[in-house]
Amino acid sequence: MSLSVPVAPGVKASRTRGASAIDFKSATTGVAAKAMRNELNDMVAAVKDPIQKRVFDLEMQSFFSLFSRYLSEKAKHQVIDWEKIQPLAPEMVPSYSDLPDTQDTEILKELVVLKLNGGLGTTMGLSGSPKSAIEVRDGMTFLDLSVRQIEHLNEVHKTNVPFILMNSFNTDDETQRIIQKYANHNIQILTFNQSRYPRVGKESLLPIPRSATSDKSQWYPPGHGDIFDAIGNSGLLDKLLEAGKRYMFVSNVDNLGADVDLKILKHLVDSQCEFLAELTDKTKADVKGGTLINYEGTVRLLEIAQVPSEHVEDFKSIRKFKYFNTNSIYIDLVALKRVMDTEGMELDIIINNKIADDGTPVIQLETAMGAAIKHFKNAHGINVPRSRFLPVKACSDLLLITSDLYSLEHGKLVMNPLRMFAQTPVVKLGDTFKKFLATIFLVLTVFAATDRNNGPSSPGLVPVAVFFAMVGITAVMGAQTSFAMNPARDLGPRMMSAIFYGREGRLDPCYRTPARLKR
Repeated sequence: MSLSVPVAPGVKASRTRGASAIDFKSATTGVAAKAMRNELNDMVAAVKDPIQKRVFDLEMQSFFSLFSRYLSEKAKHQVIDWEKIQPLAPEMVPSYSDLPDTQDTEILKELVVLKLNGGLGTTMGLSGSPKSAIEVRDGMTFLDLSVRQIEHLNEVHKTNVPFILMNSFNTDDETQRIIQKYANHNIQILTFNQSRYPRVGKESLLPIPRSATSDKSQWYPPGHGDIFDAIGNSGLLDKLLEAGKRYMFVSNVDNLGADVDLKILKHLVDSQCEFLAELTDKTKADVKGGTLINYEGTVRLLEIAQVPSEHVEDFKSIRKFKYFNTNSIYIDLVALKRVMDTEGMELDIIINNKIADDGTPVIQLETAMGAAIKHFKNAHGINVPRSRFLPVKACSDLLLITSDLYSLEHGKLVMNPLRMFAQTPVVKLGDTFKKFLATIFLVLTVFAATDRNNGPSSPGLVPVAVFFAMVGITAVMGAQTSFAMNPARDLGPRMMSAIFYGREGRLDPCYRTPARLKR
């Protein structure tokens, strides 16, 4: 038996639309966008201070634009067409070695240098502080080295190149305190903050924070692609243009090889290039790094997160994609102002899945700075030597930086001329070494506390000593080792894993459960 709506005589029943005729995804997208807009408006309305309200409103507008594009692309299932991807033609990536030498320093009068300073030093054991505050060589931090480079540049060429830091809400307070020590140096330091975006519930598609003052953990800095919105919203872009500045060199604060180069700057001006990206030869250690491509006749940045899973190995190919992006760029500020005032920036969205402190799955919508290359005229890459890409991402990299392979000259690391190969060696400390080291520290503490030759000690102090040792080891190495430092608990499973599962079992990151069993 079927049910139908009663219809009066002589009146035709209206045609019922089938489910296939309803664009369910589009309808859902509209509802999610409206709900997000309402939540953001409520948060903005609750801010009392007019200046803070204006800044927060601009950030939420930028976030909503990004969120709306995310919903639209998700509904349309827009993905990159791999068949349309081509490597850049050789003329689009001139070699640094082919650039003519120059002594023209006039361009320095129009230059500013910006370092991306939004990251914390968590991966290197400095939780809660800017990564730029970590000492890397001869008692000098990342920030010290950058300041020394610019200061030396100003002294030698009798110029005044400003030094700009783009901080995040995580690093700004500490950075402002640190830079006070440079007050008497020959350098002008400017700062501004990148935006603060709300984390989004993966299921609800609603913001996790409920107000502008919600806990920091509910917000995130949206990647270095935010530099263009942030420098515009802060008013700094207009101030730089008014001061006669035309070009900006941008790089990561932890890239110790990225410094001002007159040859590259001269090429930037002579080629009338509005956006220039430094690329370097890809090696097996860099196969996951982004690269520039030709996509339907336009220069684009391609990140591994955008690559369809079936083409990941093609993306990693050194033969097809010879270069990777170092994230050091040169940009024409006049062109940037034009783009921001007319078309605006539509950078490819990078979806970063995270787990909140309370276990809630969340997403962070981020963008990459290099993706802006498609918006500029005569934009291209330049193949630079490996010496201009010297990132410090982990503590193991410090073994290389502090070795006699390099010497320090005016804040710049210079490779020892006695080295026969130009390539930079790679130093990696595996998880097994870290766990072994953590266990050794614990065992040595126990032996030292219980050794009678060290003098009489109260039996009650031994547990206290072990406790403080555990706290210290956990704080420094716990996150890197999954806290696998108790030989009484872990040694047996590790030995059995090695015996019965061989190398495959030993390669498991946590080294406690055989990798084969986890699958």
